[in-house]
Amino acid sequence: MLRSRSAAVAAALALALTLTSCGAEVSSSAAPGDDSAGAVTLDNCGQKVTFDTRPERVVTNDVGITEMMFALGLQDRMAGFVMPDDKGDLSGIPWKDGYDTARWLSKKEITRELVVNARADMVFAGWNYGFGEDKGLTPDSLRKLGIASYVLTESCRNGRGAARGIMSPLDALYTDLANLGKLFGVEDRAEKLTARFRKQVADARARAPKGADRPTVFLYDSGRDKPFTSGRFAAPHDIISRAGGDHIMRDLADSWTTVGWESVVQRDPDVIVINDYGDVTAEQKKRFLLSYPPLAQVAAIKHKRIFVLDYADLVESPRNPAAITALAAYLRTAGTSRTGEG
Repeated sequence: MLRSRSAAVAAALALALTLTSCGAEVSSSAAPGDDSAGAVTLDNCGQKVTFDTRPERVVTNDVGITEMMFALGLQDRMAGFVMPDDKGDLSGIPWKDGYDTARWLSKKEITRELVVNARADMVFAGWNYGFGEDKGLTPDSLRKLGIASYVLTESCRNGRGAARGIMSPLDALYTDLANLGKLFGVEDRAEKLTARFRKQVADARARAPKGADRPTVFLYDSGRDKPFTSGRFAAPHDIISRAGGDHIMRDLADSWTTVGWESVVQRDPDVIVINDYGDVTAEQKKRFLLSYPPLAQVAAIKHKRIFVLDYADLVESPRNPAAITALAAYLRTAGTSRTGEG
């Protein structure tokens, strides 16, 4: 059956998310560090990037990037954010006050004109998360306008054409939190937030399926002719793996990419995770998967083991550790061990 977070899992997820808002170190009322600290140099996507002063008018693009700023209590450093309104539930999260405080600049795509009009001094985005040569919005093009950039680590290009990803997805999250902490003078907040995330992940892994009980899992984002999915450098890889699953596309040295249905059938996943966002609902995606003839003999389809996570859970974001907790709870109770199937 189609499974989203059950009441129990939703409660656990809410509790895990709430941990990130506890304490003054991540309070939105706490002021960022002293602006007189001088130049800050960061390693971003393998390059040294120097900021002469701490940015005061940051424009962020997309939900995970925006919520990283909120989770660190940096909404007062933002000129605003760009994000469609179909990227997950924004209610009940511990940094909801960030959305109430920061300006929602556009529900369409980020552009140079928007950035300039917002009087931005930094853009926090990523390759295919706002940055792209095809739209003329890149760190280089912004530099020529006197605007700094920080590139989402999950999206860093790795030298294989347009392929993205230079480290494990959770390490990418921790790297960005550490860099943002250094840049804005809130290292203590970043360290304590990361420590809590690491504990959440460790607790989930301790209760996750192990050994022969680890189910194989496929992440379905979208697409009918060919599915769009996650390689090993996008957040779903670590979410699946740390939750006790075996990610069937872990051999793909990319973040988000397209594969063929034949590879899904051949790898025969026990569970399919649906990425819930956009004009096509999770229920519509589920109906397509269950009715698509080539998938009829795939274990996840035969046993109707389909779990739903929001887009905001599955991109690099401060929701990733709680998503691991939620998926681990499902995998523990889904009866996915191949040794138990006839």
